[in-house]
Amino acid sequence: MPVKIAVLKETRANERRVAMVPAVADKLAKLGCEIHMQAGAGIASRIPDEAFKKITTAANPQGLVSDADIVVSVQPPAADVVNAMKEGSILLSFVYAHKEPELTKLLRDKRITTLAMELVPRITRAQAMDALSSQAALAGYYGALLGATSIARMMPMTTFATGSIRPGTILVMGVGVAGLSAIATARRIGAKVEGYDVRPEVKEQVESLGAKFIDTGVDARGEGGYARELTQEEKDKIAAVVTKHIQAADIIITTAAIPGRPSPKLISKAQVDGMKNGAVIIDLAADGGGNCEYTQPGQSVQVGQVTINAPLNVPSLLAEHASELYAKNQYNLIELFVKDGAINIDWTDEVLAKSALTHGGEIKNEAAKKAVEGA
Repeated sequence: MPVKIAVLKETRANERRVAMVPAVADKLAKLGCEIHMQAGAGIASRIPDEAFKKITTAANPQGLVSDADIVVSVQPPAADVVNAMKEGSILLSFVYAHKEPELTKLLRDKRITTLAMELVPRITRAQAMDALSSQAALAGYYGALLGATSIARMMPMTTFATGSIRPGTILVMGVGVAGLSAIATARRIGAKVEGYDVRPEVKEQVESLGAKFIDTGVDARGEGGYARELTQEEKDKIAAVVTKHIQAADIIITTAAIPGRPSPKLISKAQVDGMKNGAVIIDLAADGGGNCEYTQPGQSVQVGQVTINAPLNVPSLLAEHASELYAKNQYNLIELFVKDGAINIDWTDEVLAKSALTHGGEIKNEAAKKAVEGA
């Protein structure tokens, strides 16, 4: 019997992505998988059902998953869908257990093996499966373009018959994958670009893209490539250096997000109050509450003459390519445990072991277990 994969249609607000694209469906078929998809799953990503070959569609998600070996989605399924899944089946999706404690308990109690995409370890071998990075790169690109189209001026230096326009300045705060993508895009549109991060080791990456790195003398490297919590003394030291750059920028793009925790505040109300008239902040960390104290997630607000735009689920705004990259991330993960038309999970594999949220009636990730069962 082939391995049955069920592809769910996303139902959560602001979600336009889909966990399957035609090219990946064809590759899964070669692994010995049979694809069953909820009707219209790709419509929001501009991928009609007719674009897929040799798949079966079904309208009812509960029936779709009832005999599936693997269920794939972007956002976690609804509780009634999880209840319909068979014991021992495998779910691949983003979950974020701290936000979904009851659903995580249900996955545990249903003995579902959950490979949470946000838990894929950020190691070299797992780069092709790292959905956080693929989606963040798209968000950074979008953020730079959104900033450039939200300000009443041009970004590149341009010469007209009447004279020259100086280039605009874009400051990118938080230089992870999204930040580097934002810097690269801002450079392409001709802006003068600065990058800031509390991890000084990213200086070389910033400068390699032709941007200037703002060095505050504070090293806040934490675990897993993320920044650690800052002391008040460190915050004051950083503010003394960064404030002048914030208040000189035309556009600021903030990208500092830590999975499972609120987004750190990088820009204070006082700093915004001192920004130049017409400046724009694009807060790409709005899903975690935002990096600016004035941010209202999901809204564009005006504070004096400064605009703060905080879109939610930014990768979904580029749904076609976001879906393609996400589907490829999931394929590369599935390829680790589907061989010759059969499922065989090797729990000694670091990628699979660290990606596991639930398995065999247990919450396997310690941080998630503490958040869900210790609450």
